[in-house]
Amino acid sequence: MRVRFPDFRLGNVLATTFTGTLSERHGDPVERIPTPQRLVDWLAVNGLAVDSCTTAQLDLARELRESIHAAATAAALLGALPASAVHVINDCSTRGRAAAVLTPEGERRWRLSSASCVEDALSVIAADAISIIAGERDGKLALCASPTCKAAFFDTSQSRTRKWCDMNTCGNRQKKARFHANQRTSPGSAR
Repeated sequence: MRVRFPDFRLGNVLATTFTGTLSERHGDPVERIPTPQRLVDWLAVNGLAVDSCTTAQLDLARELRESIHAAATAAALLGALPASAVHVINDCSTRGRAAAVLTPEGERRWRLSSASCVEDALSVIAADAISIIAGERDGKLALCASPTCKAAFFDTSQSRTRKWCDMNTCGNRQKKARFHANQRTSPGSAR
């Protein structure tokens, strides 16, 4: 029997998509990379295919994920970046051997070392986190308005007023809750 894992939440920003591998942080947390193989799967889906992953590498990935989340949350709140998170992000960024390459279609892709390992992929994720936290990209770090989620996301909307990390999950859930609350309190609502 095949074990069923929660689906990956895919986004356009690698670093914040990676932090989304742990969702509902303030409710009932959902771990989307519970095993080394699931991390391999997530990396492959995001263009960072690696040959294998050990438990120690999964632990390192989760440490990077939480460090990015902590630093992105602080940046979104305009607070000081946690020194320990900055250390982990910088360490992971310098540890790998990845290079940006240009495709014939004019897109950037990452090429990992010939013996592609998790550390190479994590260095790409850390570098992406550095670019958004440092403000090098057009957008704004924000926190999901869902009280059970509070995920950090990178808002590239024109107005920079996006409220949800993902409209298909947190946004819809909040809109449904608001609708049902209004139905219960409306004087003429059918019961």
